[in-house]
Amino acid sequence: MPELIKKAVILMNLGSPDSTSVKDVRNYLKEFLMDERVIDSPLLIRSVLVKGIITPFRAPKSAEAYQAIWTKDGSPLVFITMQLQQALQKEISEPIGVAMRYGNPTMKAAYDSLAAKYPDLEEVALVPLYPHYAMSSYETAVVHAENIHKKGKYKFNISFVKPFYNDPGYISALAESIKPYLISNPGHLLFSYHSIPERHIHKSDITGNHCLNAANCCQTPSPAHAHCYRHQCFATTQLVTEYLGLTKDQYSVSFQSKLGRSEWLKPSTTMRMAEMPNEGIKKLLVVSPAFVSDCLETLEELAIREKENFLNAGGASFTFIPCMNTNPDWVKALANLIEKCN
Repeated sequence: MPELIKKAVILMNLGSPDSTSVKDVRNYLKEFLMDERVIDSPLLIRSVLVKGIITPFRAPKSAEAYQAIWTKDGSPLVFITMQLQQALQKEISEPIGVAMRYGNPTMKAAYDSLAAKYPDLEEVALVPLYPHYAMSSYETAVVHAENIHKKGKYKFNISFVKPFYNDPGYISALAESIKPYLISNPGHLLFSYHSIPERHIHKSDITGNHCLNAANCCQTPSPAHAHCYRHQCFATTQLVTEYLGLTKDQYSVSFQSKLGRSEWLKPSTTMRMAEMPNEGIKKLLVVSPAFVSDCLETLEELAIREKENFLNAGGASFTFIPCMNTNPDWVKALANLIEKCN
């Protein structure tokens, strides 16, 4: 007899290739980079770029990078998201599914599983695990989930947890996850956020004339901030550093993972790795609040490559602070976000 369940939850994360083989990585990169909200060029140009230039050259290098972090349980991001599902299930009564924007498990599979198991389901709260709004992360996850829901003609309705970059529970959990590292190994704290093209900031500006039009645009109140990734990154940084009682000379912000030659948000994390030792910053702690689950960009890009860059430039100590993953404070904060969504 099917359980009488009216509400459910789906955790949505970015995704990973099915394995570290070049073929699987190539397929994953094609799906990811062909997303019009990731590379926002016309379809023909995007196809030539992705299939003819980027993927053939990037897939073998990305496969090597994934091999450096792959675990016996597979992709760290997917496995950690599954662990988060289990931890969260202890905090809330609603059944929880997991879906990836790219790769497996798919959004359709998550919907189908819930619909089959709970035929009386009326509402599904979807949780894009992105603290900050960006068209290439939060927005594409929402649009994708809406499209799959519409095509599937599911009986249940869907709702979404909003970006939680300034949610008190998220801020507290993030700050508390950083605090032990600052206590045990004091140093300069770098907030390294995933970068995005500046044109994405302009495209997301609902006012059409605020974002990146003045040096202090992120500090000047505007309706544009509801969709401005840059503002939200700075807001998270300010709230966390205030919580931790840090002065302005004890922390800084940079942006990582640039792709292509267009203008992306700066300063670049890679550039800062080379510059900071010459500025007297020899002990560095790095956290990446754009991610709540450790992944290629944190475990390989930051903890391996950028660490090497910093030490080679004259740094003495580099400490990578893991994502919150299944931190109990974060799990409770996430449960509260879902409760407010309901």
